[in-house]
Amino acid sequence: MKKIAWIETDFREKFGIPRQAGLVSDLRGRIVFETEYRDPNAFKGLDEYSHIWLLWEFSEAIRDTWSPTVLPPRLGGKTHMGVFATRSPFRPNPIGLSCVKLEKVDMDPKDGPVLYVSGADLMNGTPIYDIKPYLAYTDSHPEAVCGFADRVKAYELKVEFPEEFLLQIPEEHRPAAIALLAQDPRPSYQNDPDRRYGMAYAGYDIRFHVRDDVLTVCEVVRYDD
Repeated sequence: MKKIAWIETDFREKFGIPRQAGLVSDLRGRIVFETEYRDPNAFKGLDEYSHIWLLWEFSEAIRDTWSPTVLPPRLGGKTHMGVFATRSPFRPNPIGLSCVKLEKVDMDPKDGPVLYVSGADLMNGTPIYDIKPYLAYTDSHPEAVCGFADRVKAYELKVEFPEEFLLQIPEEHRPAAIALLAQDPRPSYQNDPDRRYGMAYAGYDIRFHVRDDVLTVCEVVRYDD
């Protein structure tokens, strides 16, 4: 297979990226195609769709070996499940699948056809191997049973983001930053209230700690610094 494109996002590290696409709708991404695939004819009709599927590579999770079981974060990182019953990045083939909202198709003077998307759960520079339209009449199954994911209650942390730190982040990135923190970016097996974590987002290192389901931001540092 050939890489047809890559995505530009505000994530320079894996830590903090939502565990699924669509959880943080304020996230923005820009998909740029390899020169070979910039023929405008390949995009004819795409702008009529509201959502698209991205097939991509877990480029930071490539391994020579694979394990038949993994430890899903939603189960606290302590219960083994079959790899094919999860969306773990550690798979026999490092292939990711994400449904994102297509905001617009734009013709860039330098990069040719560019896709602007929202809700993406991909790190900056992630290789993309294919794009397909999302079809609600066949892709949506409201009656679907979702295994252990149905049995685990979703939750969000309360985020306390002092104004002095929040104002250091550009205004257009603030809603997404708060929403990302509320998703609890910590590994599921870590719950030390005295530990300080750092989430890289939009050129900033957002540092925080968590106590009793309350996440408190304690520092914001530019990566350039």
